Amino acid sequence: MGPPASRSQPSPEVAPAPEVRAQTGRILGPRALRTRQRLLDSTADLLRERSALDLSVAEIARKAETSAATFYQYFKDVEEAALFLAKQAAEEMPAVLELIDGPWDAESGLETARKIVEAFMSHWEAHHAVLLIRNLAADHGDPRFQEARRAALSPILERLAARVAEFQQAGRVSPDLHPFATAAALGSVLERLSAHTRELAHRGVSHEELLETCAQLLHMAVTGVDPLRRDPLRQ
Repeated sequence: MGPPASRSQPSPEVAPAPEVRAQTGRILGPRALRTRQRLLDSTADLLRERSALDLSVAEIARKAETSAATFYQYFKDVEEAALFLAKQAAEEMPAVLELIDGPWDAESGLETARKIVEAFMSHWEAHHAVLLIRNLAADHGDPRFQEARRAALSPILERLAARVAEFQQAGRVSPDLHPFATAAALGSVLERLSAHTRELAHRGVSHEELLETCAQLLHMAVTGVDPLRRDPLRQ
């Protein structure tokens, strides 16, 4: 006689997709959503070639094979389209959170740090122009872009801070360090260096060297362990 049948578990509830609306407030149907996404894709392509200040709605509409009037049904201006692209890019960040939750001890710790840095650098390479616009607008005080940047980065910084706190409680990280400040510093390093890999390449820094440098810094800051010595930095 075989093992008893396992009791079926209720399927987890899936949150409904958020409604997307036109500028007039009407809910967009499938065809309108496809047009809207085509406009966003065209905006992203053109932003790789020039700044948002030099980009016109007419150019975006022409590349998307539609009209400027259609663009204005979905977006107020080029900046708003860039803002939506930044929000779309942020949807990839949960993958980084999963990596932060991975193992940090022993040999696997440095590999975890490498995977996090590689994911961060790949994210910036894929969305470089949009992320630069997001950060520049946020630095200039635009609350829309500040919120978009905060929404993308805060979960990562909070998760990193939690890992720093774990090693701090274990006596391996200095109690003088604030976990969130440490995480914020690491986030700034990753963002800054990922945004300027081309400039670093002109200085002779290869992708592999940049990745390894960031990974070792990240690993040491989170765990208090020198990955080459394999012992706590703070005795």
